[in-house]
Amino acid sequence: MHVPVWVWLATVAGIAALFIFDFYAHVRKPHDPTFKEAAWWSVFFIALAAIFGGGLWWVWGAQHGAEYFAGFITEKSLSVDNLFVFLIIMSKFAVPRAYQQKALLIGIVIALILRGLFIAVGAAAIAQFSWVFYLFGLFLLYTAFQLVREGAGGHDENEEYEPNAIVRWIQKRLPATDEFDSDRLLTVQNGKRLVTPLFMVVVALGMTDVLFALDSIPAIYGLTKEPYIVFTTNAFALLGLLQLYFLLGGLLTRLVYLSLGLSFILAFIGVKLIIEAMHTNSLPFINDGQPLHLVPEIPIWLSMTIILGTLVITTVASLIKSRNLKSSPSHQE
Repeated sequence: MHVPVWVWLATVAGIAALFIFDFYAHVRKPHDPTFKEAAWWSVFFIALAAIFGGGLWWVWGAQHGAEYFAGFITEKSLSVDNLFVFLIIMSKFAVPRAYQQKALLIGIVIALILRGLFIAVGAAAIAQFSWVFYLFGLFLLYTAFQLVREGAGGHDENEEYEPNAIVRWIQKRLPATDEFDSDRLLTVQNGKRLVTPLFMVVVALGMTDVLFALDSIPAIYGLTKEPYIVFTTNAFALLGLLQLYFLLGGLLTRLVYLSLGLSFILAFIGVKLIIEAMHTNSLPFINDGQPLHLVPEIPIWLSMTIILGTLVITTVASLIKSRNLKSSPSHQE
């Protein structure tokens, strides 16, 4: 699918405009969003993503349209699981709810910019070396295994946030204050400019989301080879994420099987990538550098069915499990 430069520029400009709108509509004036506000805007951004996908389907055909929707559902699901880590970061830094929207939005914008770089590098690598799919597939299988190990018991509200190396480096080198100054990222005390805790939260959110991209970017390339679809699914998955954060709230801790469901999805896409790599194999030590067609390609409609089915089953099972735990005598005591 050849995407003209003007379409790329118009899309990036449109995404940027939506983030600017999000800032002025929700973040400019610090406040704690109501459930109704969060629900309305979450539906708005998801509907916007669906309309965009419908337009893409109409212009570039059913195959690319289905790839977009499969990718968007996968990226949005991975983002929901990531929200729990965002919740832990907010708790760790004791961010007042009225200031959380600004930190989330700026962190998400940083993440989208860095993801754009990852997407470009991934596209260049895939175009040059078809065997990259082997690496992507194996990495997703490893990530799925790690998710099973870490997420089998669901999320724990008492989990501790461990800053990554970049956050620790910034914490050590920038003069900082432990006190919030409204929703400002920088403040002045005794004539000295300092970074506020909210600044560190923004850095932590942005860097954490980039780490999450290490599995989400290979996952979306397992569903489509088109960089344009990879970028737009990531952008629309991140748009409205801050509203979803406030909408889901305590529901996140009830999705006890979500990590297991996502691990199955990542493992499935990992296998799909390895099959794709076999079909375009050029590595001399595998089948003398000739393609392998031992297993047929997995069509996009089957991928979408498996992804949606897994999410529905894990969500329903999670809610049933949480309800049973809540009603059990030991929990009531």
